[in-house]
Amino acid sequence: IHDFYSLSFREQPIFSTRAHVFQIDPNTKKNWVPTSKHAVTVSYFYDSTRNVYRIISLDGSKAIINSTITPNMTFTKTSQKFGQWADSRANTVYGLGFSSEHHLSKFAEKFQEFKEAARLAKEKSQEKMELTSTPSQESAGGDIQSPLTPESINGTDDERATPEVTQNSEPRAEPTQNALPFTHSSTISKHWEAELATLKGNNAKLTAALLESTANVKQWKQQLAAYQEEAERLHKRVTELECVSSQANAVHTHKTELNQTIQELESTLKKKEEEIEGLKQEIDNARELQAQRDSLTQKLQEVEIRNKDLEGQLSDLEQRVEKSQNEQEAFRNNLKTLLEILDGKILELTDLRNNLAKLIDCS
Repeated sequence: IHDFYSLSFREQPIFSTRAHVFQIDPNTKKNWVPTSKHAVTVSYFYDSTRNVYRIISLDGSKAIINSTITPNMTFTKTSQKFGQWADSRANTVYGLGFSSEHHLSKFAEKFQEFKEAARLAKEKSQEKMELTSTPSQESAGGDIQSPLTPESINGTDDERATPEVTQNSEPRAEPTQNALPFTHSSTISKHWEAELATLKGNNAKLTAALLESTANVKQWKQQLAAYQEEAERLHKRVTELECVSSQANAVHTHKTELNQTIQELESTLKKKEEEIEGLKQEIDNARELQAQRDSLTQKLQEVEIRNKDLEGQLSDLEQRVEKSQNEQEAFRNNLKTLLEILDGKILELTDLRNNLAKLIDCS
């Protein structure tokens, strides 16, 4: 984050776009975890001081992407609108979801371009390191062209003995002639002493360079092993992502089917809701009918009670009528008996009249 806040002083954005940012789940290493709630600006930055390219994105004041582009990085398009790359330094995999295939292709082109620029910058940097780590191998007697070996740095036994042999044999180069002047011999001795001191200095420099080169070689071997291990891990990761991509296609198909099913279920749910509304209305009507039924039931009970009372009264009336009828029948029978008696009396009176009339006629 501290490096990011110094961008305005040494880094400038050279390409920007907008995308949804994701990171691989550190636990499962399979699922994507969104790090931005919406599309944010994703920019390429160039650091002219360190000659590096970086991908940076902010969500508010939070840096959700801060990835330095290295030559061994690869940007992979996993779909028409989604791409990803692995950052071994951040120990994560970044994913970007774009609004169109054109934006994805443009971002991928810039990634490849800046990756190549990072590779060239790294090669130039390595060349400078080699030039600075390898000191000048020139000596007074000429250039040393042999490789850096212990024999070439320290010299072989014959080479290390050469100055002393030359120094001892130079004054007696011509034993048959007169000896050289003492001043000439002293000059040659000083020359070889200076030469020996130069060789010792070069020897120390070359030894230090060898040690530094050896250390650099070990470091480069370690880095190479780390890069190879990272390459193997990325290869496995690519294989896993290819499997995930195939699974993603299946998931996409399944998602489409689920969307169709959801739409069907929504339409069915809508129909069910309409049916529920109808049932609610029917329930309300049924409640009203129930209330009316209860009211009618209560009235019916009241009517039944009144009916029972009326039935009791009717029974009493029937009994009274029946009694009255019986009395009338008895009265009628009595009347009939009286009529029959009266008829008998009338007949007797008639016979008596007739007899009296006959008597009167006879007399």
